[in-house]
Amino acid sequence: MRILCTGGAGYVGSHCYRHFLAAGHEAVVLDDLSEGNTAAVPSGEIERVALADTEGLARVLRDQRIDAVAHFAALISVPASIKEPAAYWAVNAQGTQSLLDAMVSVGVDNIVVSSTAAVYDHDAPMPLSETSSLAPATPYGASKLATEHLVRDYAAAYGLRGTCLRYFNAAGAEPDGSHGECRRVASHVVPLLMMYALGQRDKFMVFGTDWPTPDGSCIRDFVALQDLASAHLLALEKAKPGHCGIYNLGTGEGTSVWEVVKAAREITGLALPVEEAPRRPGDPAVLVADSRRAREDLGWVPAHSTIRSILSNAWAWHSGQPKGY
Repeated sequence: MRILCTGGAGYVGSHCYRHFLAAGHEAVVLDDLSEGNTAAVPSGEIERVALADTEGLARVLRDQRIDAVAHFAALISVPASIKEPAAYWAVNAQGTQSLLDAMVSVGVDNIVVSSTAAVYDHDAPMPLSETSSLAPATPYGASKLATEHLVRDYAAAYGLRGTCLRYFNAAGAEPDGSHGECRRVASHVVPLLMMYALGQRDKFMVFGTDWPTPDGSCIRDFVALQDLASAHLLALEKAKPGHCGIYNLGTGEGTSVWEVVKAAREITGLALPVEEAPRRPGDPAVLVADSRRAREDLGWVPAHSTIRSILSNAWAWHSGQPKGY
């Protein structure tokens, strides 16, 4: 299979790109490099095309003889989406429609899309299953739900094989420390904590210590890059014509922010004093996945997603490459 990875120079996309190659497939990276890193792509070969450029996307799909698309390109910051919703709708929703139009125009019929747990009603009972109520609380979540609807509708109308993978908290790095998370602006708990441990940030904030959880901090379901990559390949291999599959990707076990901090202290050997701060808008108290559907339909097993493994790999990356790529 020859796979186009949109956003393939980004955090999750570049790891999946390498996973596809290691599994014996061919892969091509497409990225406008607004967020991605050239050095994250081992070959250094990148098709620099924006999602809004439908004709450019069609050219790449045709000239590169693409069989399937793994669509990672998106804007993902929850706080930023609240401040700049127009950008999120333009890239996440309209950009995906442009990609789907390009696929239909050249006859590429298989796509797996990165979605998110942010599409759910965060007041729904935990763990969240694919049938839990949907009520995005932010423009980010709303734009990603719109993306899912586009894939569903194009699958029904044009016979595409579509899959939407609802990530919970993507985290970690390559075990050897060769590749990891390197964003223009860090916003996720694991890289922020690693950067703080290295003295690259002057503080680490725990947002909300009065949540209705055992220790008062938010609880999240962390899933390792290695497990996300295996899910994408399984989804492409098992997709069905005219159908859009929806799957949660998580472990089913939540880890609190305080538990993450404690594990990071043990792994780094540093005291890591932290500051308590008010809750952030759009944050739920608990987000934990029920991933039985992915296990049963795809045969997916999250084998690398313990918090200690995730933090150990992240520490190897950040301490070994303190300036990133």
